[in-house]
Order: sequence, then structure tokens, then C-alpha cells
Amino acid sequence: MKTVYEFIKKCGVYYLATVEGDQPRVRPFGTIDLFEDKLYIQTGKKKPVADQMKANPKVEISGMAGGKWIRVTAEAVLDERIEAQAHMLDAYPDLKAMYQPGDGNTEVYYLKNATAQICTFTEPPVVIEF
Repeated sequence: MKTVYEFIKKCGVYYLATVEGDQPRVRPFGTIDLFEDKLYIQTGKKKPVADQMKANPKVEISGMAGGKWIRVTAEAVLDERIEAQAHMLDAYPDLKAMYQPGDGNTEVYYLKNATAQICTFTEPPVVIEF
């Protein structure tokens, strides 16, 4: 999992795919955090992506760094604990202008039943399950 975290961190921006009804939705994300041996992402409760993950927790993440790309397939699980929110926001202090732990808007999700593939055009994929 640490390899996945470090790769996504190197991407800077990655893309999170969700489903809304029968329509795929993809948007750029920039938050990734390791907390209590789980990989976390963050968004606002008021955003459509939060509603999409609650209705259908299956997500995919994709990003590129250093001539390689990653694809992570997982289930997003809402963690409502203030400690998880605080850990994420401490990792991304610029977000504190918009989000605060326990503000009723900050939401963090950990990824479970995840499979990551790190790929290139010339090497076999590296597969990591967590």
C-alpha cells in the first residue's frame, strides 16, 4: 500500500472515477493520505462526488508519473472520525481555508478491497492488493 501511496503522491493530480446512475464521472483529485494502515482520499460533503460514492462506493483512480501510470480499483468507505479528517487536513494544510475537522462538510474515505496496477508500455504490470 505504501508503494501505491507514494506513486499517487508523485502524480500530484490523479483522476477519480465514480458512477452517477448509468453515467461515469471523472474528476481531478489531489489528496491522498495514509492513516492507520489505510489509504484515504478527501472531498466535501456538498459535492456530487460524495453523493456518488455513497450511492455506489465502487471507484477507480488513475494517474501518471515518471512514464508510468497507475489504476486503482476499490470501494470507498466513509470514515466520519474527526481524527481521520484532521490527519488528512494536516497533510494538506492549504485545504484548511475551505475545510476543518468536524465542520459537517469535510469527508474522508478509505479504500478497501483495492487492487492497484502500476503499468508501463515495456514492462509487465506490478499488481498490489490491499
